Amino acid sequence: MSDRDYMERAIELAKYGRGWTNPNPMVGAVIVKDGRTIGEGFHERYGGLHAERNAFASCSESAAGATLYVTLEPCCHYGKTPPCTEAILEQGIRRVVIGSRDPNPQVAGKGAETLRAAGIQVEEDFMREECDRLNPVFFHYIVTKMPYVVMKYAMTADGKIATRTGASKWITGEKARMTVQEMRHACMGIMAGVGTVFADDPLLTVRLEGKKSPVRIICDSKLRLPLDSNICRTAGQYRTIAACPEDAPADRKRALRSCGVEIMEAGMDGHVDLRRLMELLGAQGIDSIFLEGGGTLNDSALQAGIVHEVKVFVAPKLFGGETARTPVAGLGVEQPEDAVRLTLENVSQIGGDLLLEYRTGR
Repeated sequence: MSDRDYMERAIELAKYGRGWTNPNPMVGAVIVKDGRTIGEGFHERYGGLHAERNAFASCSESAAGATLYVTLEPCCHYGKTPPCTEAILEQGIRRVVIGSRDPNPQVAGKGAETLRAAGIQVEEDFMREECDRLNPVFFHYIVTKMPYVVMKYAMTADGKIATRTGASKWITGEKARMTVQEMRHACMGIMAGVGTVFADDPLLTVRLEGKKSPVRIICDSKLRLPLDSNICRTAGQYRTIAACPEDAPADRKRALRSCGVEIMEAGMDGHVDLRRLMELLGAQGIDSIFLEGGGTLNDSALQAGIVHEVKVFVAPKLFGGETARTPVAGLGVEQPEDAVRLTLENVSQIGGDLLLEYRTGR
C-alpha cells in the first residue's frame, strides 16, 4: 500500500465523526509500521480524545519507528485534551504525513514545527485538497467566529417548491429525504422562517436513530410563532431559538419564553438582521447552520451574504403555474450579470432525484 492509500483510509475514518465533533474539525489518523497498519482512530466527539490519541490507543504493538498519517496538523496546545504533539513524541513516531494545515492561530504551523524540532520527519500538504474538503465548516468558523451556512431546498424540474395551492409534501422521494436527515445531523443549527412553520408545522428534528438534532432557529420578525405549533410544544425537548428584532412585541417574547423558547434579538425596525444573528449564534459556539427556509428567507440570506453552500434536490416532476412558489423569492436581480454566482461541486443521483451541490464563493 502507498502513502495515498493510508491517507485515504484516514479521510474515511474522519467522516465517522460527522455531526459529533462540532465546533472541532473531523480528523482521522492511521499508524503504519513495516508496511502494516497497527493503529487507527478518529476524533469521535467534541471534548473527547483527538484522532491521534485514539489511534495510539488502538495500536496492536509499539508505535516506535512508525509513520503517522493524519488528515489535519496535530495540535500543540492544551484545550479539552492535552497536545497531540506530546503523544506523538512519547510514542516514538519516526515520520508524520499531514493533510490539511490548521488555521487555528494556536496551532497554525506550530504543530509541525514542534515535531520537526524533535527530529521527526514531517511531510505537509499531502492530499491537502482532499483533506481540506472534510472541514469547510471548521476552517470558516475558526477564522470568522460565524456559522457556515448551507442552504437546502427541494424543487421540481420546473423550479417549484410547492404547487399553486401551497402543497409541498412530498416533492422528492424517500431516499432524498433521508439524505436531508443526515445533512441536518451534520450541522449544529437548523434555521427556517416563521412562514415555514405556518405552512408545514414542522419539527425540524432528525428522524434517524442514533443521530442528533440541531438547535432550531426560527426567524420571526413579529414573533408570530404559534404557541401550539410543533416547534413550541417541543421546545423543552429540543433547544429552540426565536430570532427577532429588538423592538418585537414584549408580550410575545414572554409568551414564547414560557414555552421554553429562547429569544435572540438581532436587528431593529421590524427586521431580523441576519448577519448580526450569525454573529450572536457564532458567539454561542454554533459553527454551522442548515438553512431550510422558504423563498423569502432564502432571498434574505443570499442578500445578506451569509450563504456558503447551496444543496438543491431536483425531482423528476413538473408543477407548472405562474403563482407556484420558487426557491428564492424577493424582487430578483435586474440583469443576468447581477446573479448570485455558484460553483458546481458535485452532482449525484439519490433514488429518482438529483442532488446538485454548489459553493457560493463566500
